[in-house]
Amino acid sequence: MNVICLSRKTLAVVHLLDNGSITLNLSRANLPNDRSRTVSSWHPLVTGWAAMDPFSQLILAISVTSFFGFQWLFHRASPWLSTRISPGFLVLSDKQKVEWNSRTVSTLHALLVGLFCLYILFFDDLVNEDPVWGDPTLVKINVAITTGYLISDLLLIFYYWKAIGDKFFVLHHLAALYAYYYVLGHGTLPYFANFRLLAEFSTPCVNQRWFFEVLGYPRSSQPNMANGVAMAAVFFLVRIAVMPVYYGRMCAVYGTPAYYLVPWGGRVAWIGSSVCLDVMNVMWMHKIARGCYRVLRAGHQGARAPRPHHLHHHPPPPPPLPQENGKKD
Repeated sequence: MNVICLSRKTLAVVHLLDNGSITLNLSRANLPNDRSRTVSSWHPLVTGWAAMDPFSQLILAISVTSFFGFQWLFHRASPWLSTRISPGFLVLSDKQKVEWNSRTVSTLHALLVGLFCLYILFFDDLVNEDPVWGDPTLVKINVAITTGYLISDLLLIFYYWKAIGDKFFVLHHLAALYAYYYVLGHGTLPYFANFRLLAEFSTPCVNQRWFFEVLGYPRSSQPNMANGVAMAAVFFLVRIAVMPVYYGRMCAVYGTPAYYLVPWGGRVAWIGSSVCLDVMNVMWMHKIARGCYRVLRAGHQGARAPRPHHLHHHPPPPPPLPQENGKKD
């Protein structure tokens, strides 16, 4: 049997019989009426795009735009801006320039996403009232921006592995992308996803510490000490001090009907990643606090120590004049 499409609405079914004769049957074809559906049936990507609702298409577009935007910031904007703001950028090695640009992009992403997080936390009542299934519109937009950044950063890590390669960051990015899948794909846990992104506020200070170090600033210098204090304070506020609030909301929804509507994989990604990240946050906070204390103590002791005579503001007394016999008093 052979099927031949004569037109968009007519099919010809040809039967070849044993005696050599041929029969022809015409039937109405059940084909799509619009061209887009016909094309999409042959192209899976077009099919997936056409099947998405407009908001899902917007989220995907934001993620793609975020990816290319952060790639442009890394390759174009950061080198151009850094050479004009910090002359020390020009004397860095190629590996240091790669990490410099990576950290610059990381800082910009952290500020953008962090400020958006604060807005959602204070003004998005639907998410705050229902932390599991509240309207995730704004959270999805913020997570889409972060998703594009994470994929962009993963690509840069693999491409410049000798300069910025780190297995921990690869695992961190992959785990975050897995968790964000449930936010973007299922619209679940918007409050907790947004709350986790508040931790990005500690990133600029961590990056600034590296900038000072690579530019040769002493650890006891005032800019470095001020950044160290700010890093410890911000890290504590956005990663440690918020733990009671975060886990309080988690305990409040645990075991409720809304909780059991979350897919099993989503619950594992939510609770498991939260506990693991916070254990690491406590360890990092301990190291940061110890480092900050040592730097402040060294700076305080240096300020109290007597300075050499030639470092005082008043000039030293002139040497005694030689006497006629060539001796000095």
